[in-house]
Amino acid sequence: MSTLLAPTQKEPKAIQVRSRWAKNLLTFLMVFGPGLIVMEADNDAGAVSTYVQAGSQYGLHLLWLLVVLLPVTYFIQEMVARLGIATGKGHAAMIYERFGAWWGRFSLLDLLLVNFLTLITEFAAISLALRQFGISPYIAVPASAMALIALVTTGSYRRWERIVIALCLLDLTWFGMAYATYPVWHHVVRNTLVPSLPATGVDGSYIFLVIAIVGTTIAPWQLFFQQSCVAEKRLRFADLKWARLDTFVGATFTVVVAGAMMLIGDYGLRHGVKFQDPAQLAAALAPIGGEFLRRGLLMMMVNAAVLGTTAISLASAWAYGEVQGWPHSLHKKVSEAPSFYAVYVVCVAAAAAIVLVPKLPLQLVIVTVQVLAGLMLPSAIIFLQLLLNDHALLGDRWVNRPWNNWVNWTIIVVLFALSLLLAMQVIVPKLFA
Repeated sequence: MSTLLAPTQKEPKAIQVRSRWAKNLLTFLMVFGPGLIVMEADNDAGAVSTYVQAGSQYGLHLLWLLVVLLPVTYFIQEMVARLGIATGKGHAAMIYERFGAWWGRFSLLDLLLVNFLTLITEFAAISLALRQFGISPYIAVPASAMALIALVTTGSYRRWERIVIALCLLDLTWFGMAYATYPVWHHVVRNTLVPSLPATGVDGSYIFLVIAIVGTTIAPWQLFFQQSCVAEKRLRFADLKWARLDTFVGATFTVVVAGAMMLIGDYGLRHGVKFQDPAQLAAALAPIGGEFLRRGLLMMMVNAAVLGTTAISLASAWAYGEVQGWPHSLHKKVSEAPSFYAVYVVCVAAAAAIVLVPKLPLQLVIVTVQVLAGLMLPSAIIFLQLLLNDHALLGDRWVNRPWNNWVNWTIIVVLFALSLLLAMQVIVPKLFA
């Protein structure tokens, strides 16, 4: 019989564990959180828009890409978890420490820029979705911003994590909505397992969406967020196998949810529905699929935006706090870490204010940000790759193995190739006509 200490806000209570299976389950539940949150929060407002658009333009022909991205997302985030456990520090702090101030500022400015633009897309989705319920953006957006600020400023990491995990699990609703679209399941399986091209072939729009999907499935902020989250939770090497399981569960769940979003877009394609954003699709689907699809799609848009906002804002606040040497922990009250919380509040409030600018092309902003994230991702992964090969930092046991390096450099080359294709498409629009 062994004893584990269950963490509480007050005095730790001893929990008697009578079997190895129960001990493993309890340990996993204590470690569980960062991997699921970082993956599912990446199914944010931009992801909903991108995946639904992919389904509405190309049906099921891009499902195979999600299968390819599953191991990619896991390998990248596993390295992040390993680095966070080994160093007990966030990603921004490690870049500054190992590569110097110039590269540290470069990576931090990249992160803050993409994060802030992404935050605009989150509030854009909230505005679009709640407008369909008859709620004015001038009420919905400020109220959402205040709720998101309240979520984080409670002075309890554990409370924040539990609430966010519950929001992640709400995404199970996507499976019910996908089932309600009556997909042809053997077509779903075939397009998932066998890569296929649409009848129109490879054109600029197809390449744009491929890069957007890569950008929304693997985003730069995820590297910073999960490493800071692991450090915040004070995980140790004994927890690594459970952190890996947490990350794998999160990656699998996220990819399957993304597939469900594509099925809903395909449902619109099959019924000839034209739309500019998922909120319009929800309204158009009501006469066809009923109120469940309409309300479900709108509420899941809001849920996705809330998840994305809290995770992305925290990634910025943690990174900036690490670099500045400020107290930067959700375990601390606002009075104990005022600058850290101020960064979070400013990011949320400023992004919410920009969305209220009249005639802002919200859907164009949403998709463009996903492409921008895809373009900036390779440089972020290069820093991660170099850190994971630093024997002085990690020791011989925890550095990347040769197969890790082959996989990672392949990912980097592919991402650079996609970025180059996008640049060519912008410069020569008719290149893939």
